[in-house]
Amino acid sequence: MKPETLFYIIIAILIVSFIIDQVLDYLNAKYFNDTLPAELQNVFDEEEYKKSQAYKKERYKFGILTSAISLIATLLFFFFDGFAFVDELARSVSNHEIIIALVFFGIIMIASDILSTPFSYYSTFVIEEKYGFNKTARKTFFLDKLKGWLMGAVIGGVLLGAIIWFYETTGKNFWLYAWGIITVFTVLMNLFYARFILPLFNKQTPLEDGSLRSQIETYASKVGFTLDKIFVIDGSKRSTKANAYFSGFGSEKRVTLYDTLINDLNEEEIVAVLAHEVGHYKRNHIIITLFAAIVTTGFTLWLLSLFIGNPLMSEALHVSKPSFHIGLIAFGVLYSPISGITGLLMNYLSRKFEYQADNYAKNTYAAPPLISGLKKLTKNSLSDLTPHPFYVFAHYSHPTLLQRFRNLRK
Repeated sequence: MKPETLFYIIIAILIVSFIIDQVLDYLNAKYFNDTLPAELQNVFDEEEYKKSQAYKKERYKFGILTSAISLIATLLFFFFDGFAFVDELARSVSNHEIIIALVFFGIIMIASDILSTPFSYYSTFVIEEKYGFNKTARKTFFLDKLKGWLMGAVIGGVLLGAIIWFYETTGKNFWLYAWGIITVFTVLMNLFYARFILPLFNKQTPLEDGSLRSQIETYASKVGFTLDKIFVIDGSKRSTKANAYFSGFGSEKRVTLYDTLINDLNEEEIVAVLAHEVGHYKRNHIIITLFAAIVTTGFTLWLLSLFIGNPLMSEALHVSKPSFHIGLIAFGVLYSPISGITGLLMNYLSRKFEYQADNYAKNTYAAPPLISGLKKLTKNSLSDLTPHPFYVFAHYSHPTLLQRFRNLRK
């Protein structure tokens, strides 16, 4: 295959991917004005429903704009040899391949983030502000950016540096060592994210003694679930949207409640939401998802090892000197159709797990408070109640509210 042929295959993948996303978004937008199912008529009143419709339409139009600009910028970068230019810049800094790769990706990531910041800023401080969701101070917005850059530099730099070192010292077998270090990192992140990473962005405090904690502990005792780490985080410093989740496993397992969740739901509904999260743990969903991610990572790295050493990968991006980092860019685009398929499978698995967790909450606690809690969360986030089935299949990691309602009412 000629480098030019591979180049145009890469361009075709980028364009086709964009078209598929836009078609799905368009189909979903056509469903915005559908009549609400009878079961969900009480989620919004008339004024709230109009607000929900306006919010969805504005986000849809903004999504078209940002996606189109992103595609145009990406295509220009490919056609005007942007990767070759950045590669030359990185090679002017050092002759060491690991340093060159770190500088290369550092320039790409920071430049990309700077270009996307105005759109992120508009989304947060115009759209989210307009509909009453945004609580982020401008100082917090930019501090989050800086913290993200620092974390990316430290964690991403260490992992990438280690993978390139393995590549240079072990050749094609590098993928096994890379798989090992990424697996260890993934497990550690699952264990200790809430303890070491989350505090960099949010303040978390133990749930105070009182009626809510008592009800949670009573439920946990009933189902034989040891739960002594219940934390509340200040989600309200960024948004009015609410959430709750489990993290870690073994002695590090903990439940985290957003303060907005505590404000929006009554105690019975909060315990029902927590019961759903306990269901994930009891059904081993966290372990299964972690295992699936590790297997997928291993497959991806093995496939990468088959192509990364081929000079064609670099030549396709008009870079004369073959290198790991340029090959990684080309492989990333070529692999995207496969990652799209694995993403569909993971979303399908996730939706199945959500049904199972809902059933667990229904059987060990009660369905009505979970239903009412889900309706309140949907209402407060102005969520889409009538998404297109294809859009759900492609993008949703959770069943729709209507699907969950009908399952819980069985």
